[in-house]
Amino acid sequence: MIKLEKSFYSKASMYSFFAVLLLFFSMWVSTSNFLHIDMALLGYMISSFIFAIGLGIRMSFWLYRKATSRVASRSTENLFDIERLKRSAKSIFRTLIDNIILQKFIFRRGIYRGIQHIMISWGCLISFGVTFGLTFGWFRFDLIDPETYQVVVFNIPTMTMAAHGLFAELVYNALNIGAIMVMIGVCMALYRRLTNYDVKVTQRFEFDILPLLILLAVTATGLFLTISYTFLDGWMHHYMSLTHQVTVVIMLMYFPFGKLFHVPIRPLAAAVPMSYQEIVKVDTKACKGCGQPYSNDDQIADVQAILKAQDIDFKLADGTYLSDYCTGCRRRIRVMKQMNMEAPMGDPYGPVNTNNGIHISGFGKKRSEEFYGMDKKAREDSKEENEHEPVSR
Repeated sequence: MIKLEKSFYSKASMYSFFAVLLLFFSMWVSTSNFLHIDMALLGYMISSFIFAIGLGIRMSFWLYRKATSRVASRSTENLFDIERLKRSAKSIFRTLIDNIILQKFIFRRGIYRGIQHIMISWGCLISFGVTFGLTFGWFRFDLIDPETYQVVVFNIPTMTMAAHGLFAELVYNALNIGAIMVMIGVCMALYRRLTNYDVKVTQRFEFDILPLLILLAVTATGLFLTISYTFLDGWMHHYMSLTHQVTVVIMLMYFPFGKLFHVPIRPLAAAVPMSYQEIVKVDTKACKGCGQPYSNDDQIADVQAILKAQDIDFKLADGTYLSDYCTGCRRRIRVMKQMNMEAPMGDPYGPVNTNNGIHISGFGKKRSEEFYGMDKKAREDSKEENEHEPVSR
């Protein structure tokens, strides 16, 4: 592998090369040795290959980051851990449903934002799936007789469908459906960004507005093509087809290096909760100060490894790290350090009596047992185990 890397300028260029090679191979297989290529899609095909190169480079740099690399390694390690297999599969499935399909994390910020985001995301996924599938020949429709089509996926004949049936109409208009969804979402997003003063303060045109305008141009020109050949007898169809192709090429060139890059990496986030979960008496990290569970063992270990890799040292005098303490204890340590009172007398979690006679409220606070979903008996057992621990306030 090391010798192979020397043939390329960088790892990113090597990965991009293999991505393009894989696309060529998939295209060769799915089109019967390039026999069933639609030459009308040649421009989209070339721009898609360039898009694959850019996405490979961008993805490589993203994975090279210390934090991303560590999280990816941890997720891969836990994914193939036999002891965690059932737990990991359940976590991935739940995260996939909640965060990717239903996108509940957006709906928690508001119904308007949830509808806006789910329209853009699913509209883009539908449009990309159909466009890339047709461009690379991953699927096609062979005419069996004047009334029947057969769907061929990677050169394998699959289902048949009536040429004028309801399912066929949905397939024919899949791009239009995706485009309408994107247009609704983009218009909602533009309205919010142009009228909401809180958003206008923090947004940037090149990062927040430009991708919306690019998506709007792609969908508007694409929908006009349908209107042209359906209602206008092909008026301006040739010129609008070229215009639409240009907008798609611009979008594909921009995609890997702008805000839209989060679309392909968002599904990878489904693996993160798999690694950073809290299960009582299994992998909850106990605070070095108050002894209360406050985080996940793997997560704290990864935080310390990432900080060490970036030469950021939060090691304390007693050999522990700041991340070994819960939020309350961390605040206390920071304040006591600033007041040069690192070893206070009395209750370590009660009010701090400073040198000038001013009392500062305590910083520690126990996390409620209900957080862990413990039943009544488990809470009583946990309370008996911790009865000798100092009580937080």
